[in-house]
Amino acid sequence: MTLHYLESPDDPRVSDYTRLTDVHLRKVREPAEGMYIAESSRVLRRALAAGHRPRSFFLAEKWLEDLADVFSDFPDVPVYIGSAALLEDITGFHLHRGAMAAMHRPAPVPLPELLAGARRVAVLEDIVDHTNVGAIFRSAAALGVDAVLVSPRCGDPLYRRSVRVSMGTVFQVPWARLESWPADLEVLHGQGFTVAAMELTGDAVDLDELAARNPEKLALVLGTEGAGMSAETLAAVDLAVKIPMRAGVDSLNVAAASAVAFWELRPLD
Repeated sequence: MTLHYLESPDDPRVSDYTRLTDVHLRKVREPAEGMYIAESSRVLRRALAAGHRPRSFFLAEKWLEDLADVFSDFPDVPVYIGSAALLEDITGFHLHRGAMAAMHRPAPVPLPELLAGARRVAVLEDIVDHTNVGAIFRSAAALGVDAVLVSPRCGDPLYRRSVRVSMGTVFQVPWARLESWPADLEVLHGQGFTVAAMELTGDAVDLDELAARNPEKLALVLGTEGAGMSAETLAAVDLAVKIPMRAGVDSLNVAAASAVAFWELRPLD
């Protein structure tokens, strides 16, 4: 392995790891630079298992033995080592989940290729909370969703909090960022998908009613936290669907609602 011992938080070799707590900076910088951060040994291993390529590794010396097999697989990738205090100075928080890695962001998958053979697709409209994005991906992976599409303003599925909350399942579910919203919903229609919006409208059908119809291809659109779905999106979908609520509760958190809907709307054959 190629070990480099760090002595200064200003070392330019580890600029990939600086100011990780600055969400505004990182969500702009990482896609622009074609990289993302894999935080924790488990997430790192899942990223590598998915075929993603590391730029560098970043960890305290005590984790070296734990990841020796990984480093031997990538002998030319630098491994940066530092004290816990120094690593915290660089990143802005205490590392307690093992190693981190700066990873090359994989090339986008063309939308027609992503939808080929898919029966269940989730579409995220402007969901900006990275915790919710990660939780939705985890549910999608666990409950058989074939692909996830995200609107132009949606949070980055490869932002480190999304990746961590998803437990690395963002690497398992194919996804793409749409460029024209909500016009790109027509691509789903053209591929034979019924497009349903998860929204409390006056004409929304109950979730179990849509499940009983068992559409051959179904795309479920989940709206942003708080404001809900835009009027333009509602005009572009085929129908609205809701989870019946009890005890005066009007709705669930979008991540919780996604899990209920993904299970209920799974293909029945």
